[in-house]
Amino acid sequence: MTSLVKKIDEATEKNRNARMGSFVVFCSDEEGLKKKLEDLAEKEHIKRTILTIDNPAGPEGYDIAKDADVTVLLYVGQKVKVNHAYKKGELTESEINRILSELPKILEKKD
Repeated sequence: MTSLVKKIDEATEKNRNARMGSFVVFCSDEEGLKKKLEDLAEKEHIKRTILTIDNPAGPEGYDIAKDADVTVLLYVGQKVKVNHAYKKGELTESEINRILSELPKILEKKD
């Protein structure tokens, strides 16, 4: 998960001229999670990606897979362009790279 967050943050920095923004929502009621995320952001130098917490069911309207441990959404406006769901152990480095390869689907085209 840390690898995904770091790569999203790097891609957000790289594509900031295209007005790319990013956030990661941790759907959990785990005690102390806020502090863990603050520590993660500091340790891994997360600068552009917002780390936030929502209830375990996740935010309404985002079609979060109920049985997934990780759901990755790429969207423009409020329209989802990419939706991937992963169970524990399925979010491999190659899957992270596949997600990042889909960024052109959401980035503004500059002429």
